[in-house]
Amino acid sequence: MKKSLLSAVALTALVAFGGNAWADVLIGVAGPITGPNAAFGAQLQKGAEAAVADINAKGGINGEQIKLEVGDDVSDPKQGISVANKFVGDGVKFVVGHFNSGVSIPASEVYAENNIVEITPAATNPQFTERGLWNVFRTCGRDDQQGSIAGAYLAANFKDAKIAVVHDKTTYGQGLADETKKAMNAKGVTEVMYEGINVGDKDFSALIAKMKEAGVSIIYWGGLHTEAGLIIRQAADQGLKATLISGDGIVSNELASIAGDAVAGTLNTFGPDPRLIPANKELVEKFRAQGFEPEAYTLYAYAAVQALSEAATAAKSNDPQEVAKALHANGPFKTVLGDLSYDAKGDPTLPGYVMYEWKKGDDGKYTYIQKM
Repeated sequence: MKKSLLSAVALTALVAFGGNAWADVLIGVAGPITGPNAAFGAQLQKGAEAAVADINAKGGINGEQIKLEVGDDVSDPKQGISVANKFVGDGVKFVVGHFNSGVSIPASEVYAENNIVEITPAATNPQFTERGLWNVFRTCGRDDQQGSIAGAYLAANFKDAKIAVVHDKTTYGQGLADETKKAMNAKGVTEVMYEGINVGDKDFSALIAKMKEAGVSIIYWGGLHTEAGLIIRQAADQGLKATLISGDGIVSNELASIAGDAVAGTLNTFGPDPRLIPANKELVEKFRAQGFEPEAYTLYAYAAVQALSEAATAAKSNDPQEVAKALHANGPFKTVLGDLSYDAKGDPTLPGYVMYEWKKGDDGKYTYIQKM
């Protein structure tokens, strides 16, 4: 009996010691890992994984290693809530995600109530940071900023064109389309059509016929690359000579796979390409050596983990409340996007949006190339 008691005491001490010695900081990365938007989910996951590996190799955060947990929300708000609740149950303290604004906004409520900081690399709807929550941040810009640039570009370059504004009825897609429309209208340019389609639609014949009848030559699209690619291809097939202009929701090389050669000349807004920053050369080459092109939101997710790590270091604490305070107060933080500071809402100081054009690269494949 005495031996058993001593063994139990020893075991308890070992477990307690082990708990301190091998403690982990749990970070969740959430997005559409599967489904039609899986290309974006892969960007978030690969970016977060690379940042976690690099930070852990340097000792982790405040002496604790980061453990990454992946949540697949399939771009669905209900599934996003399920992912958020699972993260809560698993003890996750920080979340990099989600991708969609329509998922990030409801999920953030769960995180706020359960002491979890959320930093999204991709959700651009203004409402994400406009609700006064203590825990929300992003490494990307906002749709009112993006729409302002797009609207001004349309007014400056296509003021005499017949423009159709089309969106996918989502929080992101319609929100971006409306912000662009507002900015364009303010500069005296009025669209000839304003239409909404459903996510998952495959046949746009009726929409294209309506645009042909209206003489449309410019399509402003608020939505993601999946439907955009089909609209571009089907418009070309049906003889509608129109340029599609969109936002950051089409920044995946999968767009070209869907649209084919018709993608040439397509325009979109996005932040300055972080792959072109000289300091990121080695990191970009590391991704490519692993067979993954770190396009679009990959480095935005990497930067989200960096910001969390630097804020925790500044706070000398891995407690989410303290890290959130440090994110607001202790910037700028060194990230792959450049120096990152946060305002009281959780929006970052970043360079403005720029325009990209889809062109054929030296490898014979179409991609988006920074235009201005």
